[in-house]
Amino acid sequence: MTFKKERGFMETVESILAKIYDAIDDKIGQDIVILNIGKVSSLCDYFVIATGSSSRQVKAIADSVEDEMTKIDIEPRGKEGITSQSWVLLDYGDIMVHIFDEENRGFYNLEKLWKDAPYVERDELA
Repeated sequence: MTFKKERGFMETVESILAKIYDAIDDKIGQDIVILNIGKVSSLCDYFVIATGSSSRQVKAIADSVEDEMTKIDIEPRGKEGITSQSWVLLDYGDIMVHIFDEENRGFYNLEKLWKDAPYVERDELA
């Protein structure tokens, strides 16, 4: 699967996931998980889930992801939680990025909810 960028170049989903993962990691995001949701649902293909230790860090992580995606001409279709900064959702269509504070990560526990979805390791990506 590929994403078409405005300038006509293509990015693979794997390379985009790697960029998202690295953008989160650069801001010291914790417990980064990639789930292949497409194997168990038609909602989207991948969830990227991460934790920030504070609302300030949650926002910094979200900003970092958006900045990296903007560099490759990919804009989110939707954003939720930017003002509350306890759970930020960035919707990139086939990829949804969930950034939680510690309390909400434990409360919503998306990994348990989507326990049948296979995990994707960072070293499997481009």
